[in-house]
Amino acid sequence: MATYKKYCILLLFFNSGCTSVDGNHYQAIVSQYKISSHLPVYDTIQAAVNAAPQDPQTPFRIFIIAGNYNEKIVITKNNLQLMGAGENKTRITYSDYAGKLDAWGKVLTTYGTASLHIKASDIRIENLTIENTFDFLTNDALAPDRKIIGSQAVALFIDVPSDRIVLRNISVFGYQDTVFVNSGRSWFDEVFIAGNVDYIFGGGTALFTHSEIKTLARGTATNPYAFITAPSTSVKKDYGLTFLNCRLTRDRLVPDNSVALGRPWHPTTTFADGRYADPDAVGKSVFINVWMDAHITSDGWYPMSGNAREGGKKSFLPEDSRFFEYHSTGPGAFINSKRRQLKDEEAMSYTKERILGDWQPL
Repeated sequence: MATYKKYCILLLFFNSGCTSVDGNHYQAIVSQYKISSHLPVYDTIQAAVNAAPQDPQTPFRIFIIAGNYNEKIVITKNNLQLMGAGENKTRITYSDYAGKLDAWGKVLTTYGTASLHIKASDIRIENLTIENTFDFLTNDALAPDRKIIGSQAVALFIDVPSDRIVLRNISVFGYQDTVFVNSGRSWFDEVFIAGNVDYIFGGGTALFTHSEIKTLARGTATNPYAFITAPSTSVKKDYGLTFLNCRLTRDRLVPDNSVALGRPWHPTTTFADGRYADPDAVGKSVFINVWMDAHITSDGWYPMSGNAREGGKKSFLPEDSRFFEYHSTGPGAFINSKRRQLKDEEAMSYTKERILGDWQPL
């Protein structure tokens, strides 16, 4: 029988007790305090990520000791794993927003705001929290002529060319555009996601299982008050944002009958004949066996405007998108002409095996 050496670190500052790090299961450690270990120890997560091989044959596992890591992280190396000490112990935080200027005076846009930006495949992230700490609430409460323009603030961005991303036992906090899943396949299992405006969005294939999706309060009341999803799924893809056996909850200040399940996002895209909303981004959001609190509206789905090919704006309607439910429960569950339901035989195709295809993570 193999004998594994254990390295025990007492972090009195966090009162977290004894953290056992198996030196045979990890290749690097991140700690904000000096520790003794035969493994390489880095004081930032990005430094540990940078030290990983470009495309290792086996997963390069990084253990992140309890602490608040205020850094903007970009992952471009495949087969990498970030393992925290727990959702309430290891926290990745950063504050950026779409209208902010970078060091060269250019506007970040939504694509540049993420606290954790993934541009790689075969990534696994567990037991930690990711948050964009931009003060959305204060800005949202300001008069229109005083607000920051561009309040989108992504916490987690799964970007091209990412594929095969596992996220388990993590929390992701933000307000507008919290989770941007825009590439490949990702599996969110037993996660907590919080936000209010289009806070789960993008064109990727993302499966959410046994997770809590919580709508947060806003600084200014609007109607609708919030939108949970804004998919931009390609019409060529069979699956977009799928929620199986999840719970839709709310902050106590979020009103009844005020929050949409989603709206269709057609991203402005450059084509040979101009720049306009992508007509082939026929978004897909599906909720199956999901409990919904009373904040979900009876209509469920709403339109979203985009740039028209001929100029100006046009409205993209939910009935022209792929929005469906099956066996919704709770006070926010309704069956009517606007909340289309899958048939029994259709719902049978929404399994982890079918959605993730030839990739079946454990």
